[in-house]
Amino acid sequence: MPIVNWFRKHVIAIVAGLIFFFLLVPNFVVVWMSFNKPSGKYNVKWEKFSLDAWKNPLDDGILHDPLLLSLEIALLATLVATILGTMIAFAIVRHSFKGRGFVNSVLFLPMAAPEIVMGTTLLALFLNTFGVTFLGFKSILIAHIMFCVSYVVITVKSRLNGMDPMLEKAAQDLYATPWQTFWRVTFPLVAPGIGAAALLSFALSFDDFIITEMTAGNSVTFPYWIWNAVQKGIPPQVNVIGSLMLIVTLAGIAVAEVPKWLKTSKAR
Repeated sequence: MPIVNWFRKHVIAIVAGLIFFFLLVPNFVVVWMSFNKPSGKYNVKWEKFSLDAWKNPLDDGILHDPLLLSLEIALLATLVATILGTMIAFAIVRHSFKGRGFVNSVLFLPMAAPEIVMGTTLLALFLNTFGVTFLGFKSILIAHIMFCVSYVVITVKSRLNGMDPMLEKAAQDLYATPWQTFWRVTFPLVAPGIGAAALLSFALSFDDFIITEMTAGNSVTFPYWIWNAVQKGIPPQVNVIGSLMLIVTLAGIAVAEVPKWLKTSKAR
């Protein structure tokens, strides 16, 4: 039958389209509801189009401190975790040392352990080592660096394993110093992996709630604020911030992919 034959030819495209639809619809809903003007305290039902939330994205300063705290922690955690994780990945891939297999296995523990267990363990560690006054910005930052490092190591290590070591040897044969070899050959090849690891670390840190809630003390991050606001009502400004983050992400993807697309088009 023609319909059956057509379906067989396009089944992969149909399934892929459904998957993309499933993944993208929540993002579109976030943007759509940012233009809503709810009559009550809950922004869960479309009522009226309005730009009020976009004109006042921080809700008269209510969201300023939680959002700023989350951004500060995410940026610092990303910076430190990316540097440490990249160094660890290079050490594991390029050098042989005693305990390398053990270190490689331990790095998976923060990824495999439930967040509630990690949060409880870190809380006990901080309280018994530094006291209750330590809980806050410093404790959250240390906790985020700890679990972000694992993701950075795994991401960068996979990139290093996919590199051809002969390229570095060729640079050395051309009398390039180790420093020149690293910056002119190795780093450009591994940079996409480092960039992907940094973006992943930022997203994980900014979005984390469970570990943050256990180690925050009196500090309130953006996800923590949203969780507390559920009982009182989440304003549409939260959707505005989510929309802005989506726009920034899409812009970053465009900046990374458009030059590649233009280069490929010219080659054709």
